[in-house]
Amino acid sequence: MKLYYSPGACSLSPHIVLREAGLSFDLELASTKTHKLADGTDYYGISPLGYVPTLELDDGTRLREGPVIVQYIADQVPQRNLVPANGTFARYRAQEWLSFISTEVHMGFRPLFIAGTPDAFKAIAKERLDVRLKWVDAQLAGKNYLMGENFTVADAYLFVVTNWAAVTGIDISALANLNAFRARVAARPAVQEAMKAEGLSK
Repeated sequence: MKLYYSPGACSLSPHIVLREAGLSFDLELASTKTHKLADGTDYYGISPLGYVPTLELDDGTRLREGPVIVQYIADQVPQRNLVPANGTFARYRAQEWLSFISTEVHMGFRPLFIAGTPDAFKAIAKERLDVRLKWVDAQLAGKNYLMGENFTVADAYLFVVTNWAAVTGIDISALANLNAFRARVAARPAVQEAMKAEGLSK
């Protein structure tokens, strides 16, 4: 498999999951600014919308959208318990988390990264994010991970998007449960390997 990624972007989530899954894969840097690969290939020819992640399977089939990609990866190694089994209520709960993180947190950060976003709109976006992150913090009370004691693909996604708080001026220092969760995820060997591979840590 091949994962098209950009350092620190949401593609870090499937990158982490691939390492947690113990699967063999290649990384292909796809600049979100130039939309070119290292060899000059136009990334739009691979992903028509131009964003990461894209997962290319061994047969050339490509899969887009991070929440779907991480479930696909996890389903290849069910023994790793990275996502509950299909058809179980726990699986729907994991999908509920993936959907919430995607629409309410990930996309909540988006206006803060777009050049030219009016300051007034950024202020509204930050207020909305603050409410949602405080809610997540409350949900983590008494739990190691979003689903309880077991790390899942939803945890990888939440870790990645909350990394963006520091670079967008979102203060999460008072969210004790969220910060404890982030430290717990950051300590996982697969996460450390992925961060190092993307040049995000030494």
